[in-house]
Amino acid sequence: MKIYTRTGDTGTTSLFGGTRIAKSDPRVDAYGEVDEANAVLGAARAAGLDHDLDEMIVQVQRDLFALGSRLADPAEQIGSRVEKASLGAADVARIEGWIDALESALPPLRRFVLPGGSSAGAALHLARTVFRRAERRMVALGVVEPVLLAYANRLSDFLFVLARAVNHRAGVREVEW
Repeated sequence: MKIYTRTGDTGTTSLFGGTRIAKSDPRVDAYGEVDEANAVLGAARAAGLDHDLDEMIVQVQRDLFALGSRLADPAEQIGSRVEKASLGAADVARIEGWIDALESALPPLRRFVLPGGSSAGAALHLARTVFRRAERRMVALGVVEPVLLAYANRLSDFLFVLARAVNHRAGVREVEW
């Protein structure tokens, strides 16, 4: 299989089901933002993470491929046909469990913190902001499955807590605002 198809040379792309739409379509914008957040998570992993945290990020990256697939499927057919494209309430609960576990090992948050810290922590803060933009794009679509919006909202919270955890484990002090 070749990486290039030439089908997008005129500024269009295909959704699942074969519908051609402009690459500037809000749906393409939404899953493009999800893809960008996934790439930033890859940069965070490359900066070095403890094994347990790295495993969490790998799972999130898989989830983001599923999320992007779901966003590229306005007929909502892929989730029932392709197991790895499934995202549901259990995935939201998994993220909540991770948040709770990580927060229990962190000092209480009393003020806003400036994004930054270690290389991995800063990349996770960046991933959080990129993903918040993806979430806004999803909301703007107005037709996104509610569980996907819940996952998106929870994931942004997780990325914030994960950035704090990475910095805490690295011994990097948070700068409060």
